[in-house]
Amino acid sequence: MADVHGAREMTIAALLVLLSCVLKTIPAAASADHALAWSSASSLPDELRDLGVRALIREDAEATALASSDFGNVSIDVDAPAAVLYPSCPDDIAALLRASYARPSPFPVSARGCGHSIRGQASAPGGVVVDMPSLGLLAGGSATRLSVSVDGRYIDAGGEQLWVDVLHAALAHGLTPRSWTDYLHLTVGGTLSNAGISGQAFRHGPQISNVLELDVITGAGEMVTCSKEKEADLFDAVLGGLGQFGVITRARIPLVPAPARARWVRLLYTDAAALTKDQERLIDVEIGAGALSGLMDYVEGSVLADQGLAGSWRSSFFSEADAARVAALAKEAGGVLYCLEGALYYGGAAGSESDVDKRMEVLLRELRHARGFAFVQDVSYVGFLDRVRDGELQLRAAGLWNVPHPWLNLFLPRSGILDFAAGVFHGILRRGNTGAMGPVLIYPMNRNRWDGETSAVFPDEEEVFYTVGILRSSTPASSDGGQLLRRLEEQNEEIMRFCEEAGIACVQYLPYYADQAGWEKNHFGPSKWAKFVERKRKYDPKAILSRGQRIFNAPLA
Repeated sequence: MADVHGAREMTIAALLVLLSCVLKTIPAAASADHALAWSSASSLPDELRDLGVRALIREDAEATALASSDFGNVSIDVDAPAAVLYPSCPDDIAALLRASYARPSPFPVSARGCGHSIRGQASAPGGVVVDMPSLGLLAGGSATRLSVSVDGRYIDAGGEQLWVDVLHAALAHGLTPRSWTDYLHLTVGGTLSNAGISGQAFRHGPQISNVLELDVITGAGEMVTCSKEKEADLFDAVLGGLGQFGVITRARIPLVPAPARARWVRLLYTDAAALTKDQERLIDVEIGAGALSGLMDYVEGSVLADQGLAGSWRSSFFSEADAARVAALAKEAGGVLYCLEGALYYGGAAGSESDVDKRMEVLLRELRHARGFAFVQDVSYVGFLDRVRDGELQLRAAGLWNVPHPWLNLFLPRSGILDFAAGVFHGILRRGNTGAMGPVLIYPMNRNRWDGETSAVFPDEEEVFYTVGILRSSTPASSDGGQLLRRLEEQNEEIMRFCEEAGIACVQYLPYYADQAGWEKNHFGPSKWAKFVERKRKYDPKAILSRGQRIFNAPLA
C-alpha cells in the first residue's frame, strides 16, 4: 500500500514541475520525504494529514524560499513560511484553513498567485503559503477553470487564472472583459484583492467594479458563493480586501462584444497643466460634456525626465529621428516632458476605421499637445492590451527583470496634482536623479466609477482623483551594495513627507506599512478602519489570512 501511495505522490509531484507563473517555475519535483511525509520532526500540525494525497505539501527550503520571493525583490524582516500547499481543488484550501482555525494557536495562511507584491505581502510567516497556480494544473488544466457563457455574457475564471488567459478565452467567443490592468500576466484573485486599474477605469471603473459573483473561502474555512445580491458584505469585503477576508477561488466577470483593433496614440506635452486639463476633458463622459468627451477608450499618461521615454524599451514607438526630436523638446522644456497615452478601439464590435479616423481628427485638433509630437500606431486589440509583455521579455533578456522594484503608487486628489507635479516631478525626482529605469505614470479617475462599499481605499473628497505610479527599478543589490535601492526608498519617503507637508491627502495603492498602527492612521483613517476591523472579526477572527500584509498579526479580541 505504501508503494501505491508513493506512486500517486510522485505523479502529483511530477505534474508540479510544469507549474509556472510569469516565467517562474516551482522547484524541482518533491521527493517522498517532502510530499506528505509527516515525521515526528515536522513543524506542521497533525491535522493536515486529513488533506490526503490530493494536495501536496512541501516543507523543504527550496519550496519555502520560492514562496517567500516576490516581484519587489526588496529585503524585509519577514519570517519564511514553514510549508507550501499545492492544492488540487478549492476543497484542499478549505481543509487547510479549517485545520488552522481549529488550533488553539492558528498558523498563518496566505494565497500566492504570481507573487507580484513588492514587500512580502503574499508571505505567511511561519505558516503555509498556498500556491494558487497549481489549481489550474492539478484540477485538470486551465481550460477546466475558465468557462464562458455566451448567452449570459460572462466568464467564470479560477482565482489562479491569468488575465491574459481570461482575455483569450473570451475573445474565442467574440467577447471581452471591460476593465484591465496594464500588465495581464497577473492572477484574477490577485488583482481583485487590490483593485485592478488601468486606462479603462475612467469609464468602467476598476476591475473590482466589474465582478458579478465570487467563490470565497473565509478564514474559518467556509466556502461561500457571494455577490451583491447574496452575502453582499463578504463580497464587498473581499474586493480590494488585500487578502484579509478570504481566498478567491472563482470570479464571474461580465463580458461585452470585443473590438478587433486599437489606434494607439502618444502625444507629448511640455507642462503638467495642459496634460491634466486634456486628460480630464477626455474622461468626462457625462452627456454634453464637450467635444472630447469619451472619444478615447483608454486614457493614461506618463512623465518623461530628460530622454526617459526615448531611452527605454518603450522607444519602439519612435523612429531614431523622432527620438532625437523628443530629446530636443525635453531639453527645451527644462528636462521634463509629459505624455498623454491613449487608445481608440475599432473593428469587430466597435466602430469602423473611417469612424476612428474622424475621432482622431477631433482629438488632434482639440488637444493642447506640442504640435508635431503626435505619434500613432494601429495594432490589434490583443497587442495593445498585452503591450507590456514585450517590454518584460526585453528586460528579462537583459537580466533587468528580477531586480529590486521599490515602487510607489499613489492616489491623489485633483486639487493637489499640479502642486505634486511641481514638487515631485520637477523637484524631488530631478534633484535626486538616480538614473533608475522605469515609467512614471499619471492619469485621472472618475470617483463615481468606484464602489465605496468595497474594501478599496481611494480619495472620496473630489469627483476626480489621479493615479501616480513611480515604477522604478534598481540594479541588483550585489552590483552596488544596495546603494541605489536605498536612495530610491529614501526618495519615496521624501515624496510622502512632501505630500504631508503640502497638505495633499494622498492614499497609497498597493500599500505597505510596517505595522497595524501605520495602516490604521495612514491608510484607512478612523471610519474606514472601524469597518475593516468589523469585517475582519466576522470573516477571519483568528487573523489567519495574509499576515504578510502586517495589518493583523494576532487573533482579534
